[in-house]
Order: sequence, then C-alpha cells, then structure tokens
Amino acid sequence: MAAAGTEEREVGASPGGEGALADRLARAITLAGPMPVSRFMAAANAHYYATRDPLGAGGDFVTSPEISQMFGELVGLWAADLWDRAGRPDAAWVELGPGRGTLSVDALRAMAKAGWRPPVHLVETSPTLRSVQGERIAGATWHDSVDTLPDDRPLIVVANEFFDALPIRQLVKRGDGWHERLVACQDTLFLPIAGPPVPDAVVPESLRDAPAGAMLEVAPAAVAVIRSLGERLRAQGGSLLAIDYGHEGPALGDTFQAVRGHAFANPFDAPGEQDLSAHVDFTTLAAAGQAHGLAAWGPVEQAEWLIRLGIDARAAALARATPDRGDDIAADRMRLVNGAEANGMGALFKVLALTAPGWPGPAGFA
Repeated sequence: MAAAGTEEREVGASPGGEGALADRLARAITLAGPMPVSRFMAAANAHYYATRDPLGAGGDFVTSPEISQMFGELVGLWAADLWDRAGRPDAAWVELGPGRGTLSVDALRAMAKAGWRPPVHLVETSPTLRSVQGERIAGATWHDSVDTLPDDRPLIVVANEFFDALPIRQLVKRGDGWHERLVACQDTLFLPIAGPPVPDAVVPESLRDAPAGAMLEVAPAAVAVIRSLGERLRAQGGSLLAIDYGHEGPALGDTFQAVRGHAFANPFDAPGEQDLSAHVDFTTLAAAGQAHGLAAWGPVEQAEWLIRLGIDARAAALARATPDRGDDIAADRMRLVNGAEANGMGALFKVLALTAPGWPGPAGFA
C-alpha cells in the first residue's frame, strides 16, 4: 500500500463521489486516446488513498503492522541495532507510505527502549492518512516525496507495502514484437489493449524472445524512488528496508491486481475505489541501489527474516505477559511467517535492505 503518485492532476484532482474519477478518466481517454497502464494506475491510487483510510476490517486490506505489534517492534529493533553498530549517528527515522502510522508507533516504542529517539519523517501524500498519523505520532514531519527529506544527517528508511502501489508499465508480446499495454474505454467500461511498439532495449535481453501473449512489468516509478534515495544515502549514510510481496526478476507475468473489501477484483473496474498494486521486482530495486554505490542485502523471505530477528521469543514474551491472548498471539505469529497455503505472508513477502558505504551489515540477512 502507498499514497502513490500525483498524476491524477492530469485528469482532475477533485475527489468527488464514487465514479467521479472514472468519469474524468473516460473523458481523458475520449479526448486523447487510450492511456498507459502506468497513468491509469497512478491516477486511481492517488484518488483512492486521498479519500479514505483503506485498512482494517472495515477497509479493503490489512498489512503486517496491523496484524501484530510484533512486526513493527522487530523492525524498530532492527533499525536501532543498525544505528547502534553504525556508531549512534544523529540519524532520522523515515517511513514511506506509513498508512495509519502503526508500524512507526510500534517501531519508535521499541527503538526508545533501545536508547534511540530519532526525529520522525513520513512520506505521505494522502491528507486523510496524514490526519490519522498525526493523531498517533507526535512531532512528525510530512513530505510529499523523498526529495524533501533532510539532507544533513543519515536516514534510516522503512518502506512496508509501499513499492507495490507505485505505477507500473505493462508490456505485452505480440507477433511483431513488444507493445505498451494501454487502457481504453468503451462507454463506462475500461479495458486493456495493446498499444504502440516499444524498443527492444526496454526489455531484458533474456526475455526478448518470449512467446506471443507474454507480459512484462517494469517499474520506473519505483526505480526513481530508489535512485533519489540512493544519492542521499550514499552522501549522508543510512539504509533502506523494503518489505513487500514480490519476486526476484526479471520475470514474465501479469501481477496487476485490485483488492476491495478484502477480496480480489478486476483492476480495470471502478478506478479510484479499490487498491491497485503489482508484485515488486526486488532484483531491479537492488540493482538500482547498487548503481548508486549502496550494498544490497537479500531479498529473503519475510518468515526467515522475522525468525532471525526473534519473533518466536517476542511471541513467547507477549504470551507470558498476557496469557489470555496466547492463542491470538500464536495465530498472529503464524500469519506473519506461514506460507500462502496457510493464509500466511511469510513466503510471498520479501525483505531487501540497501545500506550506505561504510555502514555495517544489517541483521536478519545471514
């Protein structure tokens, strides 16, 4: 999840009621022709996150920090450990797309017990979510993008379910080569079509001869964020921790999806009224960081990372402190580390860290 993108301004930024964004997108397509999937996704998610709190039982989805305090606490202890072994610099805590602020609340509490009380910076474009975060995190500073983060100190940045909501391009293979996937509109129905051809250089060499019908997703918006952070981390010190569902690429496949009411939906239906996302290519993120001189660690599965950080010991301690919640704590722990076959997040979700030159290796990756 993330309050991602500002491209909605191209088709009108007034929230309106349900269907208002769909009307504006339909008019834009009628006037200018089909638009890239990336623009459709950016506009839809910008509207979606600006107009609601999507989390929890009454929303559309739930994230790891909302499942259990253990997740945010372990992230906080991971950050405090890295800060300590880096020499306890005057560093800032940064979260990208912080949702309700639950991860930061739990992480900051754990970091304080470890002796670190950093200034807090939140990258969030949604006024609705900023309001919720402000009620829970005192003294935070908000940013519309990573470009305005402090430039005078190291940054320890966490991005949980942030990169999956950034707009992607989709390329589809046809008999005459690779084409950009566009979104067309017939009456009030949005549907994907093959658009103009793209240069071979856009497609990894190992995938250029894929069969007709193959789909490739690329994430220029995610790479742009990594590049901007990479410049800062190389110059200022610090790290980025990215936790998301995804894979090690390059890989073929259509992962563009929508979630509404805790169920999957057609991503081309009801733009702005459901969460749009795509699986994250961690290989691409790591390569973008390494191109700016950062060291890459992982990706490893979320289950492996949390177990290495001590989730079992933390679950046992919580159960001892609140024995009436023992079964719930065990169930939450299982959801965070189990595989998808057991309705868990432990295998699909991956963890990647990027660290500045000279910084120590982060915990949980070996």
